[in-house]
Amino acid sequence: MSNKEVRDFSEKLKQGLELAERRMLQEKALRGEDIIVSSDGKTIQRIAAKELIAGNVL
Repeated sequence: MSNKEVRDFSEKLKQGLELAERRMLQEKALRGEDIIVSSDGKTIQRIAAKELIAGNVL
């Protein structure tokens, strides 16, 4: 693979992961579920998916 092909593949992979995350958050928000997150690898938080989507958290 050339460098351009690797960059293109990486970008498509990143976009696909972002789309999957967005869809997962939307599904959890519809069901009123929470998301478990850890920003530093030590502190664990439970956050409502609706709040995360609304941008009120993190």
